[in-house]
Amino acid sequence: MSKFLPLLDNLKLNHPLHTLSDDKMLEEAKHIWEHESLGGIAENNNPLPRPVVGLLILTFFTAIAWTFPLFGQRPNAAIYTDYVALMNSQPVQRVLTDDTITSSEADEKAMEMIEDALAKYDSPYAFQRTQHPISMNDLRIMAPRIIELQNQHVDLEEYSIIGGDVVMANFFGNTKEDGTVERKQPWWDKGYTVAMYWFFGFCIAVIITVKRLPPITWKPDHTIAH
Repeated sequence: MSKFLPLLDNLKLNHPLHTLSDDKMLEEAKHIWEHESLGGIAENNNPLPRPVVGLLILTFFTAIAWTFPLFGQRPNAAIYTDYVALMNSQPVQRVLTDDTITSSEADEKAMEMIEDALAKYDSPYAFQRTQHPISMNDLRIMAPRIIELQNQHVDLEEYSIIGGDVVMANFFGNTKEDGTVERKQPWWDKGYTVAMYWFFGFCIAVIITVKRLPPITWKPDHTIAH
């Protein structure tokens, strides 16, 4: 075993929270601890500080939360389908073609009408619309492409809005029933699974390493080597 996994040599599991080493290995560790000068460093046998453990856990979950797809996504075309429909409605078109006001005033008033109409109804895209507001000029640019995609009966959530362009999203999500890849950011990415394996593997290795040392109830005598 020592050739491949020396960490598991003389492993004792009957009191894992006390120590994972057998009596022989504990005595060897105590002898080395007390009889080697370690470059003049006197190291005490103290437990791993709880703030360090907390910082490790906080760092991991912060990294996961930062990449977790809850916010910060590019807006998809489905968010603005209602905008396009309302923009082409008669009340909004009357405002946009009103000669008594300037074009900028007409655009602003028309967007207010659209947003007021959308606010009256619940939508799964309400939060994303707040994150990614658009102007009437933006809507004019993307509207023809959105209408074209609607006529093709495609899933508009698989298309991202980048500037004035409506393009296929570069996400590689879950596999559909027909074998194609869904172009949506999955709620759980494969990378998170890999990260979980590495994190828990690291934690288990650290725990085994620390618990192979003498229990914290034993205090080394530094006067022997110093």
